Amino acid sequence: MFFASDNSGPIPPQVLEALTRANEGHTSGYGSDALSVQVAERIRDLFEAPEAAVYLVPTGTAANSLALATLCPPYGTVFCSPVAHIHEDECNAPEFYSGGAKLTLVKGGDRMTPEALRAAIEGEGNRGVHGPKRGPVSITQLTEKGNYYTIDELRALTAVAREYGLPVHLDGARFANAAVKLGATPAEMSWKSGVDICVFGGTKNGLMGVEAVVIFDPAKAEEFEYRRKRGAHLFSKHRYLAAQMDAYLAGDLWKELAEKANARCDQLLQGLKGLGLTVHNDTHANMIFFEMPRAAHRKVLEAGAVYYPSGDLEGDDAELLTGRLVCDWSLQPADVSAFLDLLRDAA
Repeated sequence: MFFASDNSGPIPPQVLEALTRANEGHTSGYGSDALSVQVAERIRDLFEAPEAAVYLVPTGTAANSLALATLCPPYGTVFCSPVAHIHEDECNAPEFYSGGAKLTLVKGGDRMTPEALRAAIEGEGNRGVHGPKRGPVSITQLTEKGNYYTIDELRALTAVAREYGLPVHLDGARFANAAVKLGATPAEMSWKSGVDICVFGGTKNGLMGVEAVVIFDPAKAEEFEYRRKRGAHLFSKHRYLAAQMDAYLAGDLWKELAEKANARCDQLLQGLKGLGLTVHNDTHANMIFFEMPRAAHRKVLEAGAVYYPSGDLEGDDAELLTGRLVCDWSLQPADVSAFLDLLRDAA
């Protein structure tokens, strides 16, 4: 009954086996080994982008920050949602790696609208050297509130960016969960929707620690390479990153893992609705935000469930608190059923 984070689940055996195979013998480093080269080519194939530059880094923060730094000068600004991971959870890493670029928050919720994005863009880049230059638009798919953008919604946002000649970055920490939910191909959810640089996340979907940065304009590749090295994210023993990603791609494991996580989330959603509990995010893939009295949260957590409530557990028992439930690939139907049984007894 562990719903705190999809970062916290175990690693699939296929990935551990791939790491063991990669651990045999000696090979060249820094991404020049045969496995790393093969993985980059497989990602190009998956994204239907034969000219794309592909780079592996160990964390989502590194992937996002280096990608944005490649797109944004230090005197520029990045447009993003107020709850974007790059704003709330990366300790100013995008600003650090870009050398001082700022973030401009697009008014509204977790899913930006074209109208709000246009207003934010119009509000910047109009003061000459006295203000920041307009920079990239960063879209999070899935959002930090568990929602997804449809393909049409993605295209509407990138169309606004194009009106102003701005590039688009996609934070795809949960890219696989969104793609599976939408029934979309990686190409449809990235460059075919107007994205310039996409993060193809692995860590939240079962990998030990690796993300792929897919740059659809190869002219930007050299700058990313220098920034990755200068930012201390070029692994010497790069084959261990590549081995994880190789297993992730083999037999579409990335899709299989996301399907499992999403299925458990669907099961959760039906159970929560059956109990009459309010769910806040109107779309979902592997994450749900639901509402329940403080006393019920306390009872369920004391019984062994693990997830994050939105407030202090001490206080008015009747006050409604929001809980975040995140499903990872390893959750079993019985885990979800046991959790729903606890909710039924507590609510």
